[in-house]
Amino acid sequence: MKVNQRIYLLLIASGVLTGLAGCGEEQQAAAPAQQAMPVGVVTLQSQQVTLTKELPGRIAASQIAEIRPQVSGIVQSRLFVEGSQVKAGDALYQIDPATFEAAVGSAKASVARAEAGIASSKAKIARYKELLKTNAVSEQDYDEADAAYKQAKADLLTAQAQLRTAQINLDYSKVTSPIDGQISKSAVTVGALVSANQNTALTTVTQLDPVYVDLTQSSTELLELKRALASGAIDSDKAAQTMVELTLEDGSVYSHKGTLQFSDVTVDQGTGSVTLRAEFPNPEKILLPGMYVRATVVEGIKENAILAPQRGISRNTKGQATAMVVNKEGKVEPRILEADRTIGTNWLIKSGLSAGDQLIVEGLQKVRPGAAVTATPAESNSANAQ
Repeated sequence: MKVNQRIYLLLIASGVLTGLAGCGEEQQAAAPAQQAMPVGVVTLQSQQVTLTKELPGRIAASQIAEIRPQVSGIVQSRLFVEGSQVKAGDALYQIDPATFEAAVGSAKASVARAEAGIASSKAKIARYKELLKTNAVSEQDYDEADAAYKQAKADLLTAQAQLRTAQINLDYSKVTSPIDGQISKSAVTVGALVSANQNTALTTVTQLDPVYVDLTQSSTELLELKRALASGAIDSDKAAQTMVELTLEDGSVYSHKGTLQFSDVTVDQGTGSVTLRAEFPNPEKILLPGMYVRATVVEGIKENAILAPQRGISRNTKGQATAMVVNKEGKVEPRILEADRTIGTNWLIKSGLSAGDQLIVEGLQKVRPGAAVTATPAESNSANAQ
């Protein structure tokens, strides 16, 4: 009896264990599969992009004239208002002209004397010419008269040159502006003694419309641009390339656009940069020499460019640009990218992404490579936004 009870208990225990095992297998089989994580994606599209470069620069006057006297004398009067606008040819200073007027009078007298000498010599050579036919005078006398006539003509030329010199000095006694522009303060006052071609300028006239903007670009960037243009990766749009926009020191955009004039042919050994010069109209005189600005220069047009939102691009531990995309199997695929530059809120991608790729921009923190995801369009900041 005891043996039968033991067997009976063992059979019951065995059945219970078998039942529990069966229940576990059923529960495990009934456990639902892991759900795909939803992510927001942007479908990349190729497009035409105008490439620009922002360069630092300084304003420079288009023309600067340092006014210096060309004759010596006492300043008799100042004929301008400091800080005013002057025109080319406007009188700025009057140097005492008395000595120069006297020199002109003396030179005129010399011209008159030389003209009288010519008249006398001409009449004498005419008489000697007739007398020579009858041998009334010797050939030597005729030759001497002819030489005197030629000497008189040379004396007249000398006197006329001296008159022109005296007249020029008299004109220089009135100091004029060679250009249009704004005049600075005067370095001399009435009664000051000035000397011809002295080192110290009397004043300065600066032309502020138009003005130049001298920009600096690294030689490396310039070399890369030339290579891209040569390879056809970038198309040069000459009409757009000449246009330049300015951003002022306070962050505002200058209302007038300028044109690129030239690029220097030498590289600064100290900075490794090349100078570019642009010209801007400045009718309101907002731009002043020495002012710091930033200029946006058009480099060219890139066809079939890929723009990726910055929020979908990150960096790995090696500093490489990386992105996560949803592949055809609906799984997360990591990509190593080569990014060129930022354009608005996007990165310009050189390699690693192509048109049609679904770039993950939302839910990046919740996914890992190889994970199954459900892609839905992101709410904002599409790749086409610039």
